[in-house]
Amino acid sequence: MWLFGLKIGIAAVAIALSSWLAGKKPELAGFIIALPLASILAIAFSYMEHRDTTSSITFAKSIMIGVPVSWLFFLPFFFAEKYEYGFWMSYGIGILLLSVGFIIHSYLTSQL
Repeated sequence: MWLFGLKIGIAAVAIALSSWLAGKKPELAGFIIALPLASILAIAFSYMEHRDTTSSITFAKSIMIGVPVSWLFFLPFFFAEKYEYGFWMSYGIGILLLSVGFIIHSYLTSQL
């Protein structure tokens, strides 16, 4: 149970720190969030909890495929000014594209 609390605490600190920093230095906050901190921690915690090497390797492969697929969410934000999308329009389109990305991810991971 202590491991569960530790995982929550570390994740909460990383998210809270990044969102606070985004108001002061958004470029630095974006870089910190882009680091694979969550993946590094999740893979280690998963292995420590389950002690299953095969599952941990599959987990890491899924993350590797999922990272570039997840970039689909950010795509509308690059075109927001050109097409005059507001925040919520960009966000909504990003969620829709991420849904497509999930289908792509599911297909690719089934081929592992």
